[in-house]
Amino acid sequence: MGIPSELRDAWTNRNRSLLIASPIEDEKILRSRQCTQEGVRAGAKAAAIASVASAVPTLIVCRTVPWAKANLNYTAQALIISAASIAAYFIAADKTILECARRNAQYDRSS
Repeated sequence: MGIPSELRDAWTNRNRSLLIASPIEDEKILRSRQCTQEGVRAGAKAAAIASVASAVPTLIVCRTVPWAKANLNYTAQALIISAASIAAYFIAADKTILECARRNAQYDRSS
């Protein structure tokens, strides 16, 4: 069976349009990809720092404080650490992407 060749060709060529993108649009797409990559890098750095910064006190408290030792199992400890890491990732990535978009939105008088 399979897909008939006419349908396959139509499916593969569907991204080709009659309109040609301008160089400015290509630059915008490139800048948006760069902003996204910057955001991912900044988020990963922030998440790594936050995981260490939250893991050390969490593990120390769970070993020394009697209430925490009795009530916080390994799952709760992992949840505390991962919640801090996830929050740091998304906050840093969002701030970086918005700052980059603001930088790219400046009016370019040279053109």
